[in-house]
Amino acid sequence: MTWLLWFGLALSSLVVATLCLWTYGSSRWAGGIRTLTHRLEAARVDGKTRPTTPARFNTRDLQDLPAPVQRYFRAVLKDGQPIVTALSIDMAGTFNMSATAEQWKPFTSRQRVVTCRPGFLWDARISMVPGLTVRVVDSYIAGEGLLRAAVLGLFTVAKVQGGGEIARGEFMRFFAEAAWYPTALLPSQGVRWEAIDEHSANVSIADGPLTLSLLFRFNDAGLIDSVRSEARGGMVGNKMVMMPWECRLSDYQLRDGMTVPITGEAAWIRPEGRKPYFRGTITSVSYEFAP
Repeated sequence: MTWLLWFGLALSSLVVATLCLWTYGSSRWAGGIRTLTHRLEAARVDGKTRPTTPARFNTRDLQDLPAPVQRYFRAVLKDGQPIVTALSIDMAGTFNMSATAEQWKPFTSRQRVVTCRPGFLWDARISMVPGLTVRVVDSYIAGEGLLRAAVLGLFTVAKVQGGGEIARGEFMRFFAEAAWYPTALLPSQGVRWEAIDEHSANVSIADGPLTLSLLFRFNDAGLIDSVRSEARGGMVGNKMVMMPWECRLSDYQLRDGMTVPITGEAAWIRPEGRKPYFRGTITSVSYEFAP
């Protein structure tokens, strides 16, 4: 019986220690998220700073756009739709933890987005095994990118931060996800569209020194089917490698007067083929609009 008693004590101690680490890690992580959220909100540009920016969508603004882009805006927006200034998104899905194998793990996340100045903060929990989570923050704030993953929110296993290609990659995510906040893709918001064919167009945007050009493809209903970059920086081991990257969008539904995708998938286009690493579905979304 003695060994059973010692085993029980050791197991209880391990459980208590894990709970203490989980509680401490959650508190530390929440503090970091609050700091990043404050930075994101502090970088916002309001209507008083940009008094010439329209507060509502006007279909007259579409007349010089390529045909597939006009069809898209007419499909997802109604004349007079208020411009989205910010939103909060809850999401659930799966994330592939391996660059070469299939190790999909469930996640839940909360994402805050502001449209001017462009920025977002993605705070996710990835469940590795019952009781063990990896916390992930992915952000683009005031022209700087950040990606950090930490076991229990304490033990960092990956972190990249800064400008250059890191910031460019995170700004690319903001832009590719703009179908969730489609007024951010209007010409009045500083976006430039260039025709390619009846089902695709190139789009360009700038934020400070960063400029992006992405390929948008539209389906037969006129909705955005995919967004692609021919060169986004991705980590392969300890090195950043430029690879094609694609975001696919589907299951469009009406939210606050706008038709937006509920499901998304992101993938790297590697030499051996397309490699999805993220699949998520919006569970709730809350918008803020220009007055």
